[in-house]
Amino acid sequence: MARKKIIAGNWKMNMTPSEAVELVNTLKPLVATDEADVVFCVPAIDIIPAMEAAKGTNIEIGAENMYFEEKGAFTGEISPNMLTDAGVKYVIIGHSERREYFAETDETVNKKVLKAFEHNLTPIICCGESLTQREQGITIDWIRQQIKIAFLNVTAAQAATAVVAYEPIWAIGTGKTATTEQAQEVCKAIRECIGEIYDEATAEAIRIQYGGSVNAATAPELFSQPDIDGGLVGGAALKPDFGKIVNYK
Repeated sequence: MARKKIIAGNWKMNMTPSEAVELVNTLKPLVATDEADVVFCVPAIDIIPAMEAAKGTNIEIGAENMYFEEKGAFTGEISPNMLTDAGVKYVIIGHSERREYFAETDETVNKKVLKAFEHNLTPIICCGESLTQREQGITIDWIRQQIKIAFLNVTAAQAATAVVAYEPIWAIGTGKTATTEQAQEVCKAIRECIGEIYDEATAEAIRIQYGGSVNAATAPELFSQPDIDGGLVGGAALKPDFGKIVNYK
């Protein structure tokens, strides 16, 4: 069975609640499709208004992060049950910006992944290499390590429903995009790694996105690759162009 594409927008730290509503209303007609799952991962304060604005559409609202405890003295954090109570289905975990600026590690990513599954949230698990790692030829080794630790103690049934987002750090917000061949090569390696951890069926089921300066021009070729099942889109997700990325054919 063919995997359904999943195209998610990562809004990052953009859009006030009123701007979020306006953007959802603008994009609603442009992203309407049955061909792909469409997810807007928005700042925590925008989740409820965006959810209201997206009611009755094909848009799912996701979160950009969450903590690995249900509640407690963790000032400023968002818990998985807060997300599920709000109607969230997807959560980005381990984005390179979270790792770089907020000291997230492979181990905390794994804790968050396990907690997401516990609450029936679908994690969008991010991995990616820096320019130095790419130039030193350790990309695949690095990504395999991130994947193996992220999926520690995750069952095959859970893994099959996960989303992995491969984002070369050197291509995020830089205007540089990995070539289609580079993106496909790493996404294929991720699928093979999942196959080693679990089995071929799980590897075939898991959806792997490419992210990193995806735009309307690059999307069709990227998304037609055998191991690329959609994209995690940054800047372009805040513009009407996102509609063209979603309807890439």
